[in-house]
Amino acid sequence: MRVGILGAGGIAFGAAAYLHLNGHEPILWSPSGRGTAELAAGAALKASGALDLSLHPQIASSAEELIAGSDVVMIAMPGNAHRMAIEEIARNLRDGQPTIISSHLSFGALYLSRLISERGIKAPIIAWGTTLTTGRKQGPTEVGVNSVRSKIDLATVPESDIEVGHTLCTALFGDRFVRRDGLLAISLSNLNPQNHLAISLFNLTRMERGERWGQAENVTASVGRVMEELDAERLAIAAEFGVSVRSIKEHYFFSYQLPIASIAEMNQELHQRGRGGFGPTTTESRYVLEDAPFGLWPTILLGRLAGRPASLHEAGLALLSAAYGRPLADDNDLLPLLEIQDLSRDYLQEISRTGI
Repeated sequence: MRVGILGAGGIAFGAAAYLHLNGHEPILWSPSGRGTAELAAGAALKASGALDLSLHPQIASSAEELIAGSDVVMIAMPGNAHRMAIEEIARNLRDGQPTIISSHLSFGALYLSRLISERGIKAPIIAWGTTLTTGRKQGPTEVGVNSVRSKIDLATVPESDIEVGHTLCTALFGDRFVRRDGLLAISLSNLNPQNHLAISLFNLTRMERGERWGQAENVTASVGRVMEELDAERLAIAAEFGVSVRSIKEHYFFSYQLPIASIAEMNQELHQRGRGGFGPTTTESRYVLEDAPFGLWPTILLGRLAGRPASLHEAGLALLSAAYGRPLADDNDLLPLLEIQDLSRDYLQEISRTGI
């Protein structure tokens, strides 16, 4: 199949490499063109680490070209680009053409559902709880892949398309997908925001000074305990909504194939294996600029709606906002369009199943 990927970062490159390995045809689009300029000029995309291969993916010059030339569309961009990506897809999507959101943030699937409904289009929207790969770009045409996740949570909008979505994703990316209890479960399944909150908050001076520091190495006992307490808040909110989500320990187990232990111990084991990675070297990092407004803030709103306030999430967001000198929640440009905070709990649960 031809898979059109909106994005040109580490996650997009990792997905493209895996699709090529699995016999499919990835097509990449960079909104500015800068992220794919050397690939467009003929350079090979090279993946190393958990994936070791090179390929020459097709490069699209516009979103319209990308979507028209694809069987399936995939968003692999930071949260602050999801609105733009969703609006480009909604303008160009064909009836029945599936969209994969990797990973899903801030009820973006509902926004896409509303936009295509306004056009009279019906198509499966597939939301992932996390990304296929972990890793980072190591240059304009290179990606270092730390791991390929063995399990990825999945839901669809509308919920009735779950078999179509599961079959499609398995055909593209292998037998690793776990059906979850609808979009609400997926919205509470992305652990990056809570994990990156603790990691960035306790290493903010390192980020600000541009230091090189090991990420897993610095998840010490105290940082690990905060990560576990943040996870407990998320799990309590999910339970209040009656949905099943993966715990942080299960996340580390399936993402990195680590024995279950405390989160600090699992991170130290990851470091000892040489797969602990490095933390951000700038405050202009997605760990804060994406994950705080597009991950922490939606969880906080869901906690309020469920009657399970996420006090640590709220405190962490307030501290990061103070450090950055502005209310980071205001950077979220998706939730205001959906007015999630004004919806009733029952109505949110209904549209998460059926779409808008």
